[in-house]
Parts: sequence; C-alpha cells; structure tokens
Amino acid sequence: MRPNFKLPKLALPGRSANGAKDPFARWKQVLMLLALANVAVFFILVRPIGGTTEDLSEQLEQSRRQVRIRQTEVVRTRALVAQMEKLRAEQNGFVNNYFMDRRTASSTILTEIGAAASKAGLKPKEHSFVIDPVEGSDSLSMMTITANYEGSYGNLVDFVNQVDRSKRFLIIDNIQAAPQQQAGSLAARFRINTFVREAAN
Repeated sequence: MRPNFKLPKLALPGRSANGAKDPFARWKQVLMLLALANVAVFFILVRPIGGTTEDLSEQLEQSRRQVRIRQTEVVRTRALVAQMEKLRAEQNGFVNNYFMDRRTASSTILTEIGAAASKAGLKPKEHSFVIDPVEGSDSLSMMTITANYEGSYGNLVDFVNQVDRSKRFLIIDNIQAAPQQQAGSLAARFRINTFVREAAN
C-alpha cells in the first residue's frame, strides 16, 4: 500500500499559498524597498561615506600641519641654497683675487719675491720652483718656490714681513739659515708656497 501524503504548496511571488493572486504583493515590495532605503539612509547619517564631521576636521587639520611642515622645509632649503651660493661666490672671489693663473704665476710671483728681497736688502742667490697638483682639486695647483738669499738677520726679518703682507697669499713653509764668514751675514733658504689657478677645460 503506497503512503498517502502531499507536499505543501509553496507561495510564489505575488501569489498566496493556495495559488491565488495576492492583491498586496506590490505593496509589500514597495514597503520592503522603503525599509531598505531607510536602513541605508540611517547608516549614511550615522557614518557618512567621507567620515563624520570630527573625522573630516581632523583630516583637514592634519593636512594643514603637513602643509606647514612642507613650507618650513622649503624655506630652510631656500635659505641653505642661498647660503651655499653666497659661499661659492665668496670662494670664487677669494680664488680670483689671491691666486694667479698658472700661465703668468711663475714670472709674476718670482718678480714680486725678488722685489721684496731687494727692498729688504738681501742679496739674491739661486731660485727654483715646482708646480704640483692639489689632491682633490682640478682647478688649483701648489707652486713651491725655493729662494736663496744672503744678508743680515734684520734683512731676513724685513723680507719675512713683506712676504706676509703680500696680496698673493704667499706662505713661508720653511726657513733655513746659516752664518757666513762675514760677521753678521747669514745665508738663508726660503721655501714659499702659493696656489695657482689651472685653466678651465
């Protein structure tokens, strides 16, 4: 004997459980849509898409702080660049004023040293010079002059004073003096350094 049972009827959209058309189906759908819309509006009001007013205010304040920090950095950078440009200009001015071009340095400096020795009353002897590169610089070289003179102690002191006051930035690196047979006479060897400018490539 076969069991006798029936499956319950499912209600289709717009129809009741017995299959009849539901006259309130459309209103139910409208009410459901309105409920969903109310929920969406509620969440938007509670938590706006862009954040709450406090969140937006905090973000705005952070942006303003970052802008102020960037502005300060820009001002500092500009001041540093201006200071570097000033130092570069001062350096170039110093080099141009006190360091001679290599092509004319040897004759000019030797002539100036000779004039200072003559004014100090020294008797000139042998002179020589060499020019060596300066480590770490492509624009400057070191000129080393070896100058021998003979004269009294006072003559030597006068010569040293004149070299120290020279506008050519001469540096007395070493002095060697030895007495001569003539009373009060000294033979002195001076090693004098100066910088010269190399021609730009």
